[in-house]
Amino acid sequence: MAESLREILDAAARGVFPPADGGTSVVPQPGGRDAGVIAFTAHSVVFTDEEEGWVRKTLASLECDPLAATMNARFLAAFAQRTGRATDTIDVLLTGAPLPGRPEVALTEVADPGHPRVVAARRRRDGVRVWSADGGVLVLGRGVGGRLEVAVEVAEGARHRGLGRRLVTAARQLAGGEVVWAQVSAGNARSLRAFQAAGYRPVGSEALFPRP
Repeated sequence: MAESLREILDAAARGVFPPADGGTSVVPQPGGRDAGVIAFTAHSVVFTDEEEGWVRKTLASLECDPLAATMNARFLAAFAQRTGRATDTIDVLLTGAPLPGRPEVALTEVADPGHPRVVAARRRRDGVRVWSADGGVLVLGRGVGGRLEVAVEVAEGARHRGLGRRLVTAARQLAGGEVVWAQVSAGNARSLRAFQAAGYRPVGSEALFPRP
């Protein structure tokens, strides 16, 4: 088993996942900003600077299915209280392999955008780059463990025309040969369909606790 979160993420991006043994790995935070939980198939990874003993004791106290313990609401609430952080949602994690060629959607890179999606990205990501399209915005930046993450926004009047799919496909072409990661709320079926139609595949779920 890899020892750092980055090693775990890099392996998962290649399709090599932690052993499906029902266990939980506890690894250090990759930096001060991000702590959280990633659940792969039958194995979870908790990345935190809190004591490993506290994590395992808290998980054992839940008296629930061990496979679901790290995403149990009681554990996430205890994690938030312990760390003084908060999480917004449990996201589906997806990865998209890099693609050759040029995006089929016309994009214009923006130097200093004020779009809410962009502002949020700069709070949670480094090295953010932003492109505008007719009816949409595409954001790429370095997120958890330095992974390359994509976020998109499609205007209400431009929806149901395939723009979201074209934008997230473009992210794979702008990635410079890297795998692109996406975090999508489990209830956002429209976005999940767009990512999957663009060739992204689900690899797990994540509850992220960013620094306040």
